Amino acid sequence: MTETTQEVKTVLNDAADYNVMHGLNSEWTLWFDNPSRRTSASNWTANLKEIVTIGTVEEFWGVYNNVAIAFDIPNGANFHLFRKGIRPMWEDPANANGGKWGYQFQRSIGEKVNEHWLHTLLACIGETFDSSPDVCGAVFSNRKSCFRVAIWTRNAADKEACEDIGRHLKSVLGVNQPLEYFPHSESTKNAMYVV
Repeated sequence: MTETTQEVKTVLNDAADYNVMHGLNSEWTLWFDNPSRRTSASNWTANLKEIVTIGTVEEFWGVYNNVAIAFDIPNGANFHLFRKGIRPMWEDPANANGGKWGYQFQRSIGEKVNEHWLHTLLACIGETFDSSPDVCGAVFSNRKSCFRVAIWTRNAADKEACEDIGRHLKSVLGVNQPLEYFPHSESTKNAMYVV
């Protein structure tokens, strides 16, 4: 019996005909919403569009290189990258007891915000957070006065995990200003944690 071996071709060797894929630890789903198109808060979920689920490094780059860059989405619109099976809404059971770390960039940063969003996405899909299982997803928001990048977590009561995630996000974004954590269940304007 003769054994045939297939040549290993990665996307780096042959971008058109590669046969090796690099799987992610988790699958991630990209979502988009444009609130300027909604007529009321009650139809927000109808406006939320699931774009694609990715499970490999190659799929990630294929999607990233073929969707609008963060800077170019309309004012009021949001990109969401969440673990497969978790919807980017407070009411999802994975998010219900969690919260979010967020940072606002002034609009004067311009297209540099794309790098911050990309680094946030790579930290999520690469699961570089010490408490990665507690990360539900990331959100990019384009607003009139700023750009926002946020990481959503699953358990606001786990101070150690939340603060680990916040410190790492701060490093990923390369910012020195304090980041604040707000639980989804609180209607307060006061941060629960600050790093």
